[in-house]
Amino acid sequence: MNVIRHVIVRGRVQGVGFRAFVEHSALRHDVEGWVRNRRDGTVETVFSGPAESVAAIIEACRQGPRGAAVEAVDVTEGTSDLLAQRRAGERFSVLATG
Repeated sequence: MNVIRHVIVRGRVQGVGFRAFVEHSALRHDVEGWVRNRRDGTVETVFSGPAESVAAIIEACRQGPRGAAVEAVDVTEGTSDLLAQRRAGERFSVLATG
């Protein structure tokens, strides 16, 4: 069963390669979506795909790349409208800061 999850990652998550880490993980797990930095210092991402693949990526976000210090990962149900914010023609997009 496919799911969509909206995830906010808090802590020292900008300037440490977190977006590239998320993009690589999503592509490896064949999950669609997007990731971006937010002005408040968090990283926001949307994942869509098989429930077990999405859960695995969310779990990876709790650790993050070397240099990250994740304090919290907030997960809520995502929507197709959120998913549609990715760039046309891309399975997974790294978006500009929002």
